[in-house]
Amino acid sequence: MNYDALMQTMRRLALEAGDKIMEIYHSDDFDIRAKSDDSPVTMADEAADALISDGLRDAFPDMPLVTEEQSDTHDLQVRDFLIVDPLDGTKEFIHRRGDFTVNIALVENGVPTRGVVYAPAKDRLFYTDATGQSVEESGPFDKERIGALAPIKVSEPDENGLMVVASKSHRDQATDDYINRYSVKDSKSAGSSLKFCLVATGEADFYPRLGRTMEWDTAAGHAVLSGAGGRVLRLDDLQPLTYGKATFANPFFVATAPGINLSVA
Repeated sequence: MNYDALMQTMRRLALEAGDKIMEIYHSDDFDIRAKSDDSPVTMADEAADALISDGLRDAFPDMPLVTEEQSDTHDLQVRDFLIVDPLDGTKEFIHRRGDFTVNIALVENGVPTRGVVYAPAKDRLFYTDATGQSVEESGPFDKERIGALAPIKVSEPDENGLMVVASKSHRDQATDDYINRYSVKDSKSAGSSLKFCLVATGEADFYPRLGRTMEWDTAAGHAVLSGAGGRVLRLDDLQPLTYGKATFANPFFVATAPGINLSVA
């Protein structure tokens, strides 16, 4: 894999998809519908999915591709693949809260190794470079020319005063019960894969998820966090979260900076 070409392509497609999403975001009608699992989907999800999928298939025709919006890709049994959530945080998008992202990632041998997370309404762009180091790029963003980059790194947690980030739309009692096992000085809420990025930049120490997620929800954020020195662990045994599972469904997990004495859930 030519990682430099991959990251240039993933970055450009994320920015192009973000433009399409924001065009629809500022329109009067999202054309909201329910999928078979009752989760919402909009024309923005579908337009961004088509743009990214076409671009990735054109650039990397031999690499398997899994996307949230194309059910025929969900039966793939592969360990190396590209995976896309064209609009993560559809509920945040619908309610115009801004915490939604474009997620594109490469999984190799079951591990997300490269990824891009773009939050167009927040003007924040995170990705791994060709070497796997995670960076945040400052806007305004040019699709063909990379702007100013700052390497990002996870925090050095103080277990007597941790900062936690949790889901804005899916926080529940089980999540609060788990968080209450730790000495937390403060918490914040965020939507979509931004939570991984807040841990990656050191703005939070850990993010527990005791709820349903799919691999396309987490792969890009997982890659960004890994490239910043963090980890994503299953909460049942604290082993690394892996990808390419039969249904692409994730177990409960925690995304974290090293140095926290974690407990299972």
